[in-house]
Amino acid sequence: MLERKLADSEVPEEVQNSILKNLETKETEYMRLQRHKMGADDFELLTIIGRGAFGEVRICKEKTTGHVYAMKKLKKSEMLRRGQVEHVKAERNLLAEVDSAYIVKLYFSFQDDEYLYLIMEYLPGGDMMTLLMRKDTLTEDEARFYVAETVLAIESIHKHNYIHRDIKPDNLLLDRHGHMKLSDFGLCKPLDSSSFPNLNEPEYQPGGNLDDRRSSVSPAPRRTQQEQLQHWQKNRRMLAYSTVGTPDYIAPEVLLKKGYGMECDWWSLGAIMYEMLVGYPPFYSEDPMSTCRKLKPDLKIVNWRNHLKFPEEAKLSAEAKDLVSRLLCNVEHRLGTKGAHEIKAHPWFRGIQWERLYQMEAAFKPEVNDELDTQNFEKFEETSVPVQTSSKSGPWRKVTLIVIFIVFLLIIQMLPSKDVNFVGYTYKNFEIVNDHQVPGVGWFSFSFICLSNFIRQNTELKKKSNKSKRPTIKSLFGNDFFPLFCFPN
Repeated sequence: MLERKLADSEVPEEVQNSILKNLETKETEYMRLQRHKMGADDFELLTIIGRGAFGEVRICKEKTTGHVYAMKKLKKSEMLRRGQVEHVKAERNLLAEVDSAYIVKLYFSFQDDEYLYLIMEYLPGGDMMTLLMRKDTLTEDEARFYVAETVLAIESIHKHNYIHRDIKPDNLLLDRHGHMKLSDFGLCKPLDSSSFPNLNEPEYQPGGNLDDRRSSVSPAPRRTQQEQLQHWQKNRRMLAYSTVGTPDYIAPEVLLKKGYGMECDWWSLGAIMYEMLVGYPPFYSEDPMSTCRKLKPDLKIVNWRNHLKFPEEAKLSAEAKDLVSRLLCNVEHRLGTKGAHEIKAHPWFRGIQWERLYQMEAAFKPEVNDELDTQNFEKFEETSVPVQTSSKSGPWRKVTLIVIFIVFLLIIQMLPSKDVNFVGYTYKNFEIVNDHQVPGVGWFSFSFICLSNFIRQNTELKKKSNKSKRPTIKSLFGNDFFPLFCFPN
């Protein structure tokens, strides 16, 4: 069909042949990529940029293309032991389902005998936690920009009926231009969680040794904003990577398991906004255990009315105080309960161009030297030499199709429970070929765009005149595309 359309146009034969030859090459490459089974040995493992209870995150480079990604690697046995199977499935499903400029993009997911892998875009600007630790506080203009981008990110997942439940500065990543994207959906929950009946609530109960240590701590004297800021920064990194975690951004209804919906994410937004402007979370305790123990009578988050204070030294505007107060409050009065539009309409955001936010210059531009730069992330020691594991079938390709089918049925019967739990985890995002200009879809899709334009224009011409008029190359492809055909890559 393409050949016929090109022949009907006034495209020179030499250019036609060049176009068709390039399309054939690109289509072959696309089909190869489509058939290719991804595995960890397709990537060169590089610097670790994150480590948690279930695994690690490191940057990696795809061997065939040289493209750089962030690889999240999760240990299956830990997922099973800690009852996190449904959580990791929900994370993968959300990333595969939600196509948004405001959240980190997933390109591939696959598994081998021991690990689950998520291959995502690498954002070299670091996270909001690191930015806040470097700057102490943000100006209201800087905070307004990043709070607004966080609103768009939260709204995008809410539109797909997911709750994040773990929104905090650690999970707000910056790209090389300083724009923010939401990440880490390990605690996300679909509103219709009937398909995930075993999703657990986030736990923040410390071990016994921490309880014992807490019992000997006497109430600390009231500190100034600067003293509180210094104490928070001293303990911030430790809490971020501890197995206990920090509930400083978690809504009280989540901590008390009273039942909750999307509005719990807006509480987290209020806590982050407060920290951006003041320097520490609104309910931060000098004794971490008084915050971590969920049901303790003097828990600050539960008794937020008695503990939400705005230090005079912070010099917050009346509009900023009002927005924080209307996010850190009871569910029935909380902004965002009826939708993100309630928050967007608040006077503190006056002048924000929501549709153009990600096209504007960011409030802060991180220093990034190259695509492998990790200076904006915490340094981690290698626990062992990275092992290149494989999830490919290898020699099975030599077996006949009938034998493969029989063996497959036998394997299904004998699969260990940990593999059965993760059936269907594999995912491939073919938009990658457009995002990175990988040979394949770019030219292939372009040819159909040209055809669509041709058909539309030809139809319009026939309506205007009974005489058939052949379109020129300029009308068919446009000025911008003509050089591409004359000088194919």
